[in-house]
Amino acid sequence: MSPPARDRVRHALVGAGARAEMFVRALALDHADTAELVALADVNQARMDAHNRWLAALGRPPVPTYAAADFAAMLAAERVDVVLVTSVDVTHDEYVVAALRAGCDVITEKPMTVDAPRCRRILDAVAETGRRVTVAFNYRYNPLHEQVRRLLADGAVGEIGSVHFEWLLDVRHGADYFRRWHRDKAVSGGLLVHKASHHFDLVNWWLDARPVEVHAAGRLFFYGESGRRHGYARDYDRAHGSPAAADDPFALRLAEHPRLRELYLDAEAEDGYHRDRNVFAPGVTIEDDLAVLARYSTGATMTYHLTAYAPWEGYRVMVNGSRGRLELEVTESDHVSPAGAGALKGAALHGDQAAAEHGAARLTLRPFWAPPVDVPVDGWTRQGHGGADARMTRVLLGGEPDPLGRAATAYDGALALLTGLAANRSLDTGAPVRVADLLTLP
Repeated sequence: MSPPARDRVRHALVGAGARAEMFVRALALDHADTAELVALADVNQARMDAHNRWLAALGRPPVPTYAAADFAAMLAAERVDVVLVTSVDVTHDEYVVAALRAGCDVITEKPMTVDAPRCRRILDAVAETGRRVTVAFNYRYNPLHEQVRRLLADGAVGEIGSVHFEWLLDVRHGADYFRRWHRDKAVSGGLLVHKASHHFDLVNWWLDARPVEVHAAGRLFFYGESGRRHGYARDYDRAHGSPAAADDPFALRLAEHPRLRELYLDAEAEDGYHRDRNVFAPGVTIEDDLAVLARYSTGATMTYHLTAYAPWEGYRVMVNGSRGRLELEVTESDHVSPAGAGALKGAALHGDQAAAEHGAARLTLRPFWAPPVDVPVDGWTRQGHGGADARMTRVLLGGEPDPLGRAATAYDGALALLTGLAANRSLDTGAPVRVADLLTLP
């Protein structure tokens, strides 16, 4: 039986899109003894109503809903302790700063924000109020990544000289960034900020270092108007109701996904937002093929590559040191079936299914003058970001001890962001960019 509501930490959530569902469910079911959801805020009432229907289906009462413009009033009326920020990235700082100044702590989705001035606002508000900002870098909680942290901290490869990090988004997952608001760099920061901040944070955490200088190259190679050159383009703006999208394997069919239909298709009348844009339509301002070279405060370097149009999904990390090499290879899905191409990652397929996708993970330590050693890792799964989502909410919402220091601070969020911002600046200038020239950190 849950304790009285006053004994639990009171959480409010702003940004009631699909990114909110993990937190809403965790508060309603997994951590109801330590935390409770007391309110929702969003620019769209239909989306908040959908979450309240899902709460009812879980046997939980609905929570009060507020227009995003009434965010400050919500914090006072609902006596909020912690705010969960899962809104569009460019709006994060608005809610984070307002919550801090109202005396709340904050848990925000990554990236913490999308540019240096907004980052400065958040850091200044943290210093001014003494409140806490935690960035939901869930990949820190993946059992594989925890083991990498332990091995490197214990000196398994000695002093670290370099890291190579390759991340592959398959043509199902990668395409999805080009259907929605993420396709606009002014709103999302591009994939080097929105997506790669996960990866840059991992390297900062693993190396216990901060980025000093970044050089990058990249382009929009596959999506956007490049699709015509490759023979994939179809002439429609959004998939729903468009005959030209009927045979497009890249089209997202919102009507076939009940939750997406409720959150987006049924909510369009309020704000006109289309979740199912043509990935090859004009107007894409982000890149899909990106290379980064970074130098760190320890002297180590990182080469990083992000491909958003791969036939399989996963990543490879190699850490080279004075005593050997650590290699991590993860296959999250080994292919995308034709039936699944227009779905979302992890979504159930309708009708005939192709052969099931396969995944695997391997962590190998290669010491000098000795055979390689396969390092066992318990708890990894292909679901929930390698099992990280549930582990993260146990720490952030359930109060589970965190001896590895996985809960990322605003300072950690700034370091990950600055790697991506410096890379974006380098894309524009063609020259290396010193991180300190973007934002000075202590």
